[in-house]
Amino acid sequence: MASNTIPSPASETTAPGKPDSSQNNASPARRSRPPRPNYRHIHRFPFPVEVHPLPPLIPHNPLSLVSVLLSYLTYFISPPLQEVYSAYFDSATSSVHVTDPKAIKALWEMGFFGKGTLSRSEPSWLEREKKRRGLLGGMTSEEVTRQRRTERRELKLERARMEKLAIEERLKAEAAAREGTVAPTEQSSLFPTPNGVSEGRVPSTEKFSLRKAREAREAKLLESQRTVPQDGNARTPNSAGKRSPSGSKTVRFSPVVQAKEFASDSAILSLPGTSADGSADGGKANEEPELNNEEHLQLSNEEAFFLVYGLGVLRIRDDTRKSEIPTSSLLPLFCRHSYFPPGGPSADLTPDDPFMISYVVYHHFRSLGWVVRSGVKFGVDYILYNRGPVFSHAEFAVVVVPSYAHGYWSETAERKAQCEEKTARSWWWLHCVNRVQAQVKKSLVVCYVEVPPPTSYELDTPSEEDIGAMLARYQVREMVIRRWVPNRTRD
Repeated sequence: MASNTIPSPASETTAPGKPDSSQNNASPARRSRPPRPNYRHIHRFPFPVEVHPLPPLIPHNPLSLVSVLLSYLTYFISPPLQEVYSAYFDSATSSVHVTDPKAIKALWEMGFFGKGTLSRSEPSWLEREKKRRGLLGGMTSEEVTRQRRTERRELKLERARMEKLAIEERLKAEAAAREGTVAPTEQSSLFPTPNGVSEGRVPSTEKFSLRKAREAREAKLLESQRTVPQDGNARTPNSAGKRSPSGSKTVRFSPVVQAKEFASDSAILSLPGTSADGSADGGKANEEPELNNEEHLQLSNEEAFFLVYGLGVLRIRDDTRKSEIPTSSLLPLFCRHSYFPPGGPSADLTPDDPFMISYVVYHHFRSLGWVVRSGVKFGVDYILYNRGPVFSHAEFAVVVVPSYAHGYWSETAERKAQCEEKTARSWWWLHCVNRVQAQVKKSLVVCYVEVPPPTSYELDTPSEEDIGAMLARYQVREMVIRRWVPNRTRD
């Protein structure tokens, strides 16, 4: 019966007849990754709202009722202070911007609202800029990506070089075998390397890796440094201006670039940061300028209206950043800016405005606990995260389609034609969207929004009660579409 215990390092022995590979081919130590932040603690709150928890109520324990009453009394005497953040509406981009660093941090950590204007998602421009300037340790994500791509490129070049050498050696060996001068068994002695292994004949079990490509690059650097003397001028048998044995002209440049000064009759022009005599200008030029955070948190209109109306944690000012826009005026403003170009203040607002349709879906999924983000990257309206983008990938991709099932929208032929034009989707479009979501392992959700007929509500200046009554008249239907794969669904 086989044992499932893991042997300790001391009990591991080398099999007889086999060399110890750990001593001969010692693999380089892996690069240590920086510790990941504790996202569970950072994003422990789903919304930027202060919550007053209540103790559990146990029916058979009368003392639990006392603790609940004391909790209510404490809440009414000293209620928790709800933080209200400030933002401004930018009519040029038809979006809302948050500039306060405290508000940016709170809105991102508690609900993943918005995106950085200088970042892909999380507003991290300031930290990345400090790392780029060397003010903080570590590497930026762009530098890590650039380094990984460079290593891959080196791997491919090294693999191509080894394959080319193998083909050349094989051709030479076959030609020598035909002439009868060299036996076919001697082809392994061609192109010897310092390790005693032929470069041309690559064993079938050898695998190309980034480590081997890195070692080849270091060997080339050492070889190039041997040919460069101390004065920095490369001196090789094929110097600049001479012909190589193959007939092509080779030119080598010095890797050292020295600073030059240009003299004139009036003054001496020197490098910046130094005076005319070559000394530093009091260290002023060497001082690092103060780094200010130039990044804003950009909120979509749906996110901003949910924070203002749904949670009450945001107040939005106009372009001048002086007067606050009330909620009753914010809804018509966002509805007008859902068109391009934006409509004027006198434009009539209808129940099927693009902002109303999209906000109903956003409010619906946010109320169910999903983290809703923009899905323009995948060709859809929204993508849904279970907890957030830092924990896992999005599970669902949502496409919003208005539905005009009410009899009001089919009373006249003109109105019916307009509704059919707004809801028209081709099978080619559905196939393309579904194929994209299948490639990125997301389930496509077609979300139908039942558009109600117009009512006597004044949509130009609605009140808080009117907004709630309007949103209650919309209905949302969800349908999940999965791509049928014969190999996976044979049963």
